[in-house]
Amino acid sequence: MKGFLSIFLVLFFSFVAARSLLAPGLPPTHDGEYHIIRFYEFDKTLRAGDLYPRWAQDLNNGYGVPLFNYVYPLPNYIASFFHLFGVSFIDAFKLSMFFAAIVGSIAMYLWAKIFWGEVGGVVSSVFYTFAPYHFVDIYVRGSVGEVWALAFFPAFLWSATVFIKERRPRFVVLSGIFLSLIIFSHNILALMFFPFALFYVLFLIFFSKEKLYAIRYTLYAIFLGLGLSAIFWLPAIFEANYVKGLQIYDIENNFPELYQLFIPSWGSGFSNDDLPNQMSPQIGIANIFSLLGTVIVLIILLRRKQKSVSLLILFFLLWFTVVFFLLLPASLPIWLHVPLMNYFQFPWRLLSLEILFLAFLAGSMIMIWKNKIFLALMVIFPIVLGVGYAKPPFYFNRDDIYYISRSNFIDGTNSPGDLFNTVWFNKGLKKQKEKILVGHGMLTDVQINPTKYLLRVEVNSDSQVTVNTVYFPGWTAMINKKEIDTKPDNNGLITFFVPESTNYIVLFFKNTFVRMIATSISLVSFFSIILYLVLYFRYEKK
Repeated sequence: MKGFLSIFLVLFFSFVAARSLLAPGLPPTHDGEYHIIRFYEFDKTLRAGDLYPRWAQDLNNGYGVPLFNYVYPLPNYIASFFHLFGVSFIDAFKLSMFFAAIVGSIAMYLWAKIFWGEVGGVVSSVFYTFAPYHFVDIYVRGSVGEVWALAFFPAFLWSATVFIKERRPRFVVLSGIFLSLIIFSHNILALMFFPFALFYVLFLIFFSKEKLYAIRYTLYAIFLGLGLSAIFWLPAIFEANYVKGLQIYDIENNFPELYQLFIPSWGSGFSNDDLPNQMSPQIGIANIFSLLGTVIVLIILLRRKQKSVSLLILFFLLWFTVVFFLLLPASLPIWLHVPLMNYFQFPWRLLSLEILFLAFLAGSMIMIWKNKIFLALMVIFPIVLGVGYAKPPFYFNRDDIYYISRSNFIDGTNSPGDLFNTVWFNKGLKKQKEKILVGHGMLTDVQINPTKYLLRVEVNSDSQVTVNTVYFPGWTAMINKKEIDTKPDNNGLITFFVPESTNYIVLFFKNTFVRMIATSISLVSFFSIILYLVLYFRYEKK
């Protein structure tokens, strides 16, 4: 099969899987409406000049909330990019997942092709693209961040495989970039993916002839990926104690039952809804077929004494088994006692890894069965079984204004359970009427943008100014060009004192020490890549 034909097939099949995202309207997903509001708030702050937004001004009844200090930023940047060209946030949401599905298909093909050849790469790509859980993420959950993470999982594994097997330093940089993009896409899936990725790289290094080279450059890639994304994950970790509600999910009630993993089902509800409408945690009939076929392939390869390929397949089967156990209620003690496991929130999220393993293994079957009819069936089988899931039940005929003008969408914290609100805020406060309150005196001029207020206050005595914005570390006041401290009042709002006479006040949201360190690390990592590329291309020309 010619290379261009393989790529064409991968693109065609991924288009078939994602084509419903190009239809008018908004699919009724779990997270889609949340994302429309996030896109709007993020873009608004970005346009005000804040290149890495952390604050959402309009949420929380207008008191604001540090939403973007904790929420993965990549989907928001992508939506803002589309919106720059006049695309609505609703269409940006759909286009983002559309392109993520295509990127994931291509990445899986490139990765699997290294081991199984072009035909095997196409097979693995189709199995990955048409896996039922992939469609759950797109058409039921609308988790745009997870869909992008699923796209970058195989991209990282492909680039890491190339630099270890072929000793190509450019792919070290590419691996670091892909790792950072996984983190920027969805921090929870990044944490879930990292242990497997580390063991996978160690597995490749074990068979490498240049072990020290591979180890050294693997560390470079990891540090580069963590460094590039430090602007996001460092503040999210070290400032987690400033907000509440980060652990609001009950792991015990979100395990799929064993039969649910094997028996096909479909619903648009949540995982703990009534069974008829419950979202599907199935592995997928095609993927189960892949699992059984891979076991047969392994037995045949062991008899042929093809040790390296057998160990590769065994490695993935072992990982599938371990993760499969963690999907079951019997694994609850592990979830409760192993550090960081509770951050995954839902055990069924591990299906993100299972479909990765089984799709990759599906390509191995072409090593044994090379009949053209069988190969055609291998491609058609997952499409026929999965294409029925590749669409939403209906579409909402709404525009962006519908969401950003309604209090039930814009007035909350954009997450259930008052998630991301600060620990100081009094949740009982009603929607604000005035933005600035002065104790004794008057405001003669007010200019407000999402993270900067310009005020002119005339007072006859020392007075307290209260700003109807939630206090959060980073909010700073400058009075007559002199910086002063702000603090939370009894309701958790920003307050500070101004001296007698006319005062010119600037209230702005700046980086804390942790955020400055994180930003510096990301900038150093970014410019390190630029320097490497300049030196590399200069060397190539000589």
